[in-house]
Amino acid sequence: WGGCENEHENYVKSLCDEIKQSASQFKDYNVDTIFMGGGTPTILQPKLLGKITDSIFNNYNVDNNVEFTCEANPGTVDAYKLGEMKQMEINRLSFGFQAWQNNLLKTLGRIHDRDAFLRNLDEAKKAGFKNINCDLMFSLPNQTLDDWQETLEKVTALDIQHISAYSLIVEEGTPFYRMYEEGKLNLPDEETDRKMYSLANEILKDKGFERYEISNYAKKGFESRHNITYWETRQYAGFGLGSHSYINGERYHNTYDMAKYIASKGRISLIKEDTEILSEEMKMEEFMFMGLRMVQGIEREEFRRRFKKDIDDVYENEIKSLKEDKLLLEKDGRIFLTERGTDISNMVFEKFIL
Repeated sequence: WGGCENEHENYVKSLCDEIKQSASQFKDYNVDTIFMGGGTPTILQPKLLGKITDSIFNNYNVDNNVEFTCEANPGTVDAYKLGEMKQMEINRLSFGFQAWQNNLLKTLGRIHDRDAFLRNLDEAKKAGFKNINCDLMFSLPNQTLDDWQETLEKVTALDIQHISAYSLIVEEGTPFYRMYEEGKLNLPDEETDRKMYSLANEILKDKGFERYEISNYAKKGFESRHNITYWETRQYAGFGLGSHSYINGERYHNTYDMAKYIASKGRISLIKEDTEILSEEMKMEEFMFMGLRMVQGIEREEFRRRFKKDIDDVYENEIKSLKEDKLLLEKDGRIFLTERGTDISNMVFEKFIL
């Protein structure tokens, strides 16, 4: 996208058109979280970012206390751009830092080094941002347990409020996948991966970050409200290339084809793809395995409110068996994963597929 100024302008024009044309559908809604991401929005010039934020605030009922996050890859922002973003009501930043060691950043194909991240972080604080997330990754090629410990200790010393710590997933079709297939990717083994996860829990807790979801940690009061919307399977509307939406039990995404998206001039009928109407069973499944990702788990009362039936009418045997295996606990009407359940969470979640 670098250097495609004309395409940037055309894209933003279609995006603003889509935001505007969809507004009547959401006139009765109160917008309490906004997340600008799905790549690197900060590659856009401030005036284009401003057009997007203006189109949101001019067409929707945005809550005075909105959480407005923008993803920012280090190296794509500077003091001027961050100052402008702060003026646009953006009040939360999410930096895709990943690792402290420059050699690991290079392996990941990142355009930034550690110094670029530290400079951008300092500029963000000077611009007035007080709610900053940092994405970190473990189980990277050639990463040692000591590397990961250094990353955690250095980043937690930087006065940030939120950390997302993910294990690298090698996805098909990526250069890493080809290297993995050819045996050229030196990944930490499963035992080291588990040790890295445990180390993150230990160090982050010690530094005042509470884990509130399997991979997410926050200082008190700085949990990501936007992400909690997904885990609680509540509704969200996505705008822009490839964005996903979940509205009134219907899930769909916008086209991934840039030329098609720009040509649509924001008309949703031309860009909406893969519409799926969720059955009641699918909604119950997702309520369980998304909600159980959170440390506080799910609430019996909320299940009853949504599905007009008791959770035991649907999942009594599964819950009983998982409790016996010490993978689930129940307290004060909430059901949540034990420490061991968290370690093998995917196996637990499978039990809730009807």
